[in-house]
Amino acid sequence: MMFVRIVKMTFETDKIDLFLTIFDQNKDKIRNSEGCGLLELYRDKTNPTIFFTYSYWKKEANLESYRNSELFHNVWAKTKVLFNDKPEAWSVDKHTILA
Repeated sequence: MMFVRIVKMTFETDKIDLFLTIFDQNKDKIRNSEGCGLLELYRDKTNPTIFFTYSYWKKEANLESYRNSELFHNVWAKTKVLFNDKPEAWSVDKHTILA
């Protein structure tokens, strides 16, 4: 079973391009964090100021190591000032059902 982290972020409209630049500059570094199996960014279809990140981790400890890393602190410091609403996060276990 894989551990999944989902983060919902809502941005000021005029800050979206800056967020996308920050994400693009750091996505490969985050993906290369120990235990990270996937990192994807999604944009809401009805509200273009809302984005979601989905990241897959081998273990919760891998996510915690990333969250305590210099990389996370640098990216989060640049990103959180762009929000227009409080971010939300969910930690879930991925379950696969085969047909």
